[in-house]
Parts: sequence; structure tokens; C-alpha cells
Amino acid sequence: MRRLSQLRAELARWADLVRRIEDAVELAGLVEPETDEAMAAELSREVLALQREVEAAERVLMLSGEFDANDAVLSIHAGAGGTESQDWAEMLQRMYLRWGDRSGMRTEIVDLTPGEEAGIKSTTITVSGPNAYGLLRSERGVHRLVRISPFDASARRHTSFALVEVSPVLDDPVVVNLREEDVRVDVFRASGAGGQHVNKTSSAVRMVHEPSGIVVTCQNERSQSQNRETAMKILAARLLELELERREAEQARLKGKHVEAGWGNQIRSYVLQPYQMVKDHRTGHEVGNPQTVLDGDLDALMDAYLRLQVGEAVE
Repeated sequence: MRRLSQLRAELARWADLVRRIEDAVELAGLVEPETDEAMAAELSREVLALQREVEAAERVLMLSGEFDANDAVLSIHAGAGGTESQDWAEMLQRMYLRWGDRSGMRTEIVDLTPGEEAGIKSTTITVSGPNAYGLLRSERGVHRLVRISPFDASARRHTSFALVEVSPVLDDPVVVNLREEDVRVDVFRASGAGGQHVNKTSSAVRMVHEPSGIVVTCQNERSQSQNRETAMKILAARLLELELERREAEQARLKGKHVEAGWGNQIRSYVLQPYQMVKDHRTGHEVGNPQTVLDGDLDALMDAYLRLQVGEAVE
């Protein structure tokens, strides 16, 4: 029923666009710009609005992957470099939370490990909304930051790395053959903020999928049962992502293209010094104002990646 509702809404959107374009074309044939300036200005505004809406509709068409419509689990891990990388990981967390707000997504931090001095070592965020996974899958990989370090008394330039992982949330964990006997569950007291109840009861849950070694921790909910349910969803999402990566690697091997996922293969660089630029190394897309990107304006970078994917699929 959810899929049916999505398809009906999509059809209605395109039908409305077609009707408005036909009306605009008809109006354009009647307007004389020299004598009817008000009507010409109204037509110009409608054309610009239609252009924006067609571009947005095209973006939806590019999100046609098997799991693109699903919610997503996004994890950030600080790279080597101690405080520098941990601060960068926290900057990325803020960036994605702000992107979620701008995009009308619901975001929730389900696990967070703070750094020793500043920043975070790792965080896991659930992102719920239309095409959350389809949009966020463009963010998978290593993100590189170049800046003058605020933690260096000599004000030297530092390079920091953080790894971003994105997985689709599944409604049914059976899709990835997740067997209960393969999962070890540990419970412990939650740490950090949350009030007396959180800190006095063993409500936090850690799940270990023994065949793959994947570990998932959830401690944001008040009850152990809620944390179990959330952790199981995240574990299923991680297993699915592992399977999708295996498929991609096999396809790359068959095409004769070697792809290696590693810390040296950053997908995007954020340069704050000596010049300012964000560059996606996969698409070549550049943004001259890094602060807007760090404030959550990721749409242009995501669109460039989607268009690249469509181009590769056609090729």
C-alpha cells in the first residue's frame, strides 16, 4: 500500500507538470511582451517555477534503485589522527543532521562514542524520509578535511579523514537471512546524557553478528526492548550493505575495473586552507563555499553523483 501511494503521488505530480507546461505554452502564444508586461512577467515566473519542479522530478526518477526509497542508517568513524579526526567526524555529524533538517528528514542519533578531548570517535544516525537511502548513498566513503588546526598552537595546516557508511533500513530482516542464533546480544548500562533511568538500568544493547563480525550498539531509547528492535534493524541494514558491496565488487571485476575501498581513496575533499573549496573526486563537482556545504547544503553534490550513476548505467 505504501508503494501504491508513492506511485500515485508520482503520477499525479507528472500529470500536473504536463498540464502546467501546456498552459504556459498556450499563454506564450497569446502574450505580446511589448504591450502586456504584467502578463509577460507572470509567464516568466511560471517558466522558472516549472524549470525548478522539472529538475526536482528528474531527481526522483534518478532514485530508482532497489532500496532508494528506504530509510537509512548513517555511521561516521573518525580516522587516524586523534583529536583532529574526531573533531572532523563531529563536523560531519552536524552537516548530516542539518541536511536532514533542510530536507524534511527525521534524524535520530542512536549511538555515539565521544572523543577523549574533543569531537567524536564514531556515531550512528537513523535517517527517515522519502528516498533517504537513495540520496545518502552518495556519501559513502572517506571524507578528507584540510584546514588550519584549531588544536595546534603553531597554527599549522592539518589533513583529517573520516569514514562515512550508509545502509538501507529494511522492513523485514529476513531479506538478508538474519538468524537469531547467529547474533550474540549483550546488555549494559547506557552512558552519557539521558537521566537517572538510563544510567541505573541495563537498557543499552550490543549485538554481535558472529559470522560477519559486525557489531551494533544502541543506547538512545529508555527501554531495552526498544533498543533491541532498533539494533536489529541497524544490524540487518549493515548486512544488506555488505551484500550490496559484494555485488558491486563482483560487477566491477566482471567489467575489468578494479575498485578498492580504503582510507586512501577519499571521495570528497573539504579544503578550508590555503583556499576554500569542496570537491567531489568521483564527479568533479566543485563548490566554492565550503561553509554552505558544512551547514547541510548537499543537494548539488548529491545530484551530480546521481547523474553520474545514471550515465554509468546507460553506458
